[in-house]
Amino acid sequence: MAPGTLLDITGAVEQLHAGQIIAYPTEAVYGLGCDPANESAVRKLLSLKGRHESAGFVLIASEFSQLQPWVADTDESLLHKAIQSWPGPVTWLFPRGSDVPDFIAGKHDTVAVRITAHAPSRELCRAFGAALVSSSANLTAAKPARSIAEVEDYFGLDIAGTLAGPLGGADNPSQIRDLASGKILR
Repeated sequence: MAPGTLLDITGAVEQLHAGQIIAYPTEAVYGLGCDPANESAVRKLLSLKGRHESAGFVLIASEFSQLQPWVADTDESLLHKAIQSWPGPVTWLFPRGSDVPDFIAGKHDTVAVRITAHAPSRELCRAFGAALVSSSANLTAAKPARSIAEVEDYFGLDIAGTLAGPLGGADNPSQIRDLASGKILR
């Protein structure tokens, strides 16, 4: 696709199902996303960002059922703690499901998951019917993109396009918390 291609929800979902990487607005910055079950797409995303597999990725969803394949069975009281904060800007580190590949969870025994409250991201997950990889649209250690122009400067033709929609207005990326301890990590 041409640089600057704006996608509607249908076009974005088509690209995701085709194994492509798209950019999309999130709560604070533009994110890059792909189907977490598509190893080729995830590895392309790792390469684009210059990110090492050991870091792992955040997965976003519109509802918890989209995250269930990625997380291990969890104590009801801990699950309730996470559910109470969602939808919202809190990413929780859940115990990693037994089938979760390293290209998603990295070297961790947890997997980072969030039910987003950001309407465009939430609608994207709903229309896709599954969780999505959510990584800030930037090269590793560079400033995250806050405009479509910045996304294009970083990635140009290497992504299939950008979902049209506004950023959520948050100043910072989501908080990351450990589910077991409650400790805030970011």
